[in-house]
Amino acid sequence: MILRYGDVGDDVALLQKRLTRAGYPIPETHVFDHATESAVMTLQRDRGLVIDGIAGPKTMIALPGVALPCHLTDADLVKAADALGVSVASIRAVNEVESRGQGFLPDGRPAILFERHVFYKRLKARGLDADALAAKYPNIVSATPGGYMGKAAEYTRLAIAERIDRDAAHESASWGAFQIMGYHWKTLAYSSIDDFVSCMQRSEGDHLDAFVRFIAADTALLSALKGRKWAAFAKGYNGPDYARNLYDAKLAQAHAKYAEREKAAA
Repeated sequence: MILRYGDVGDDVALLQKRLTRAGYPIPETHVFDHATESAVMTLQRDRGLVIDGIAGPKTMIALPGVALPCHLTDADLVKAADALGVSVASIRAVNEVESRGQGFLPDGRPAILFERHVFYKRLKARGLDADALAAKYPNIVSATPGGYMGKAAEYTRLAIAERIDRDAAHESASWGAFQIMGYHWKTLAYSSIDDFVSCMQRSEGDHLDAFVRFIAADTALLSALKGRKWAAFAKGYNGPDYARNLYDAKLAQAHAKYAEREKAAA
């Protein structure tokens, strides 16, 4: 569940009650108002989380105590902005819109999505009979996308793929909060696919670092991000269907919000 400014209802009231019990007292209004947003941001700052005022899974987990060390921090966002030469507001906007919000599953493994059509291509490139394997494992090897099971079940698909070709399997999954494809490992200056996967298993800060490397390696994407050309950035990052999900509009709106906060805090 994700709660943010403007939401109303019993879930908001429960959040307000939990915030008060955690030492961030606010009225129980059933409305996610400015006071609630401010309390959430203070909690996030105290727990070392990204300060966005949105009560997502990591913020909810942080309410009873200290956030897990693998979570993305505000310092990670500042470091990423410096590395790319863009405003922190731009990185905050991308993190809000383009990330999955939760880079790890509840069992501690990084979130993945296995792409059977990528695996098909990787196997062909290695000289294996991808078509024969597709006939035997249609959910794992195919010339077309699909077969997704989601969340932890993606690791079941990955395990089957690993028995066919371990490196190709890891290259054929997208990893972490920003869902960077494994086959980019060499372009992104990792020493091997194993090195890339090890980093993805370590922390959401490493997920963001992979995203930074990905953007830095693509001059068009980096230029779009620096110029805040959100349609061009969304198209380059998400593909031609970006407009269907309003990624560019969401990025522009999120950037305006964070830029206004930075201006107010200056």
